[in-house]
Amino acid sequence: MAAATAECRGRKKEEKQVSSSLWATCAQWVVLFLQVVVAFIENATSLSANTSIGLGLARFLALFGLKSLLCTNSNSNSNSNSNSTRPLISDDHQHFLSPRTPQDVDKLTVVLDLDETLVCAYESSSLPSFIHSQVMQAGIKWFELQCVSVEKEGEGKQKINHVTVYERPGLQEFLSKASEFAELVLFTAGLEGYARPLVDKIDSENRIAARLYRPATVTTKYRDHVKDLSRLARDLRRTVIVDNNPFSFLLQPVNGIPCVPFTGAHTDDQQ
Repeated sequence: MAAATAECRGRKKEEKQVSSSLWATCAQWVVLFLQVVVAFIENATSLSANTSIGLGLARFLALFGLKSLLCTNSNSNSNSNSNSTRPLISDDHQHFLSPRTPQDVDKLTVVLDLDETLVCAYESSSLPSFIHSQVMQAGIKWFELQCVSVEKEGEGKQKINHVTVYERPGLQEFLSKASEFAELVLFTAGLEGYARPLVDKIDSENRIAARLYRPATVTTKYRDHVKDLSRLARDLRRTVIVDNNPFSFLLQPVNGIPCVPFTGAHTDDQQ
């Protein structure tokens, strides 16, 4: 009886986590949509705060506490024409990927996020026991990893974190099939000391052609760690990014393919 009760509680907790994750994703998409709309309006030179449309939009945003997003300024043409999603620090000549070889010129470019897209990872010391039990029962591939932290221990020694990593079901098959017709690029907001050994583990056959870490992201007016696809030196018409966080592709929303976050709690994940 006690075992059945514990199992029931575990299932309810899992359902609650999945539901919360889905609601969080939906909320992120709504906010992203509003920010894209506002950015479009800020760039429209024909629209000013003095027009009836501009005033109407300001009142609408005020209803939701978002009026501050509308940064039109009738006293400054430069402010009214600013792009709110443009990187605050940019180098138009900086490209992160090498030119393609002639045999790969027609390939698609598929940019992949890491955490909660390809894998999910927990510090081993704080890993919820019910998640690990569910993963073991479902037969999901997992491994433990030691990675270098940015923090330091006593006497200036580099701190080593112990992490438990779960692979999204079907990951290896996906990498194998996708690499046949596409150039795979890992683009994570994670630090290299954590991400590099993790990707070494999940991509032992080097199907991922390039890896980009947090320093390759940009800062925008609304978000940090945004992934600017224009810096990849690839044709954006043949480039997509797969990410559980829609804000990651805020600068190129039409190139984004969102996925449900993978946390290990939903063991029948089919994405």
